[in-house]
Amino acid sequence: MSELQNRQDVDVNYTWDLDPLFNDDQTCEAAIDSVKEKIDSFESSYAGRLDDVATAVKAIDSYREILEQFVLIGTYSSLRLSGDRGDQAAQKLGALVGNAGTALSSKTSFLQSELLAKDESFLQDIAKEKEEYTGYIEDMLRNKPYQLDQKVEKALASFSSVFSGPYDLYQKTKLLDIDFGTFTANGEEYSLSYLAFEGGLESNPDKEVRRAAFKKFSESLRQYQHTTAGTYDIHLKQEKAEADLRGYDSVIDYLLHGQKVDRELYDRQIDVITEELAPHMRRYAKLLQKVHGLDKMRFEDLKIPLDPASEPEISVEESRKYILDALGIMGDDYTDMINRAYDERWIDFVVNKGKSTGAFCSSPYGSHPFILISWSSLMEEVFVLAHELGHAGHFYNANRAQNIFDTRPSMYFIEAPSTMNEMLMANHLLKNSEDPKFKRWVISSIISRTYYHNFVTHLLEAAYQREVYNRVDNYETVTAESLNEIKRGVIEKFWGDDVEITEGAELTWMRQPHYYMGLYPYTYSAGLTIATEMSQRILNEGQPAVDEWLEVLKTGGKQTPVELAKMAGIDVTTDAPLKNTIKYIGELVDELEQLTEEIDG
Repeated sequence: MSELQNRQDVDVNYTWDLDPLFNDDQTCEAAIDSVKEKIDSFESSYAGRLDDVATAVKAIDSYREILEQFVLIGTYSSLRLSGDRGDQAAQKLGALVGNAGTALSSKTSFLQSELLAKDESFLQDIAKEKEEYTGYIEDMLRNKPYQLDQKVEKALASFSSVFSGPYDLYQKTKLLDIDFGTFTANGEEYSLSYLAFEGGLESNPDKEVRRAAFKKFSESLRQYQHTTAGTYDIHLKQEKAEADLRGYDSVIDYLLHGQKVDRELYDRQIDVITEELAPHMRRYAKLLQKVHGLDKMRFEDLKIPLDPASEPEISVEESRKYILDALGIMGDDYTDMINRAYDERWIDFVVNKGKSTGAFCSSPYGSHPFILISWSSLMEEVFVLAHELGHAGHFYNANRAQNIFDTRPSMYFIEAPSTMNEMLMANHLLKNSEDPKFKRWVISSIISRTYYHNFVTHLLEAAYQREVYNRVDNYETVTAESLNEIKRGVIEKFWGDDVEITEGAELTWMRQPHYYMGLYPYTYSAGLTIATEMSQRILNEGQPAVDEWLEVLKTGGKQTPVELAKMAGIDVTTDAPLKNTIKYIGELVDELEQLTEEIDG
């Protein structure tokens, strides 16, 4: 039984280097003091004085400079906490940044309020005066129908750190309070934590270990279900209150407005996948059951690899070659970024107590991207890292090509560049192997990691989330019991009678931070739909398709997600790309069944 190391005891060479942001907490604190002074100066210089276009442009210039500085501060603080949520110094710094963020929101809120009080022609003149602010002005005009009185906007902005409280409380409960203890399987004792469970135990090929881990994990979660549900309910009530205040018909419409997509795209993504993908995934579940000789296929068996013996172990150093070989098609500038990510310690590989779970990429404007991953030495981590490097490559390009207002695309598109890299990785591995067992492992990895993760795990979250918001729009309070009921219903509908939904499966809603980030879950499948189509184009067309994709990455948020997809030759206003992707997944399952027959035969 191995205990997780403390952060200070891990090998520093496999941690990220935050020096490009700030050398230490003291330097960051000095920057916080500096930015707070700039915020005060901004308010006193421009509040109530935006009488002419030239002054308005200067105000936007000044606001932009403050925003750029604050992004670096916020990123440093956030990454410090992600490395170890239990770090007292990081917690203290996070509180200082939260206070500064509140000041930024409240004391600069007049800018949008005062500009939106002007005639539309005044705003258009700003865009003519400084063309690079066109996107900023267009976004502002989109918000005009939902803008509240200036005093109300300032009051809401003053509560920004309070509104982010539920997410912070959720993370503390999840990463600091829950003690999973240990469990025993096959006479051996295992240490359990979020990182241990999601980093290997939930997909452990040994049925006794996997099922015992799931049971203990679920029992531990259940002890905190009422606190977690209460925390989530506060978040939902805040979203509903703001949606109503601003005059949206529903919370869903309020959250989709920021994504620049309509309800049709949102509902289609959930409904079509739930109906049309389920039969293929049930076949996959049956194949897992057959290959592993399971008497019953249970919920906690769905993450097991089809052929774990064929999965190579791989070191951090070895992962670089795989990733460079697979993503080399993206060109020298892109591979230079990958090499820098390894050489300059942009990536945090270590496993330690208090570290955030999962993987993410943070790409602050004015610096380089930073990636968090918990390296398990399994080959599947190469897919995870390729995914996060997709986010890095996206913003590495967009941040250099756009101003800070235009870098971030709609959330609908955000997972396309990341999942695209997973597809390139899979295509590369398949092209370079004739071994049926390895090919089967690669294809099963595409399904179990790329498609299961994005088209099943996150899609079922999205279906659950939609039902939660339907209840919130009816002014219902959510409880642990109601959330469990919704989650179980969604899972049972998707898997039917082919998978036994074990007690504890309904608690899956407690595991995801995505519910505090708007309508994020459905965007994974939206992004992967675009990525699947684009990866096929690159396979078939080569360099011209790559060049078009790089242009899309550089465009950042200057276009809507529909327009970005169109730039890549994909029309997401129809259901064709989604149906093509589901058909492709069905073909992968067909190929797995054939390879299994060949191997067994």
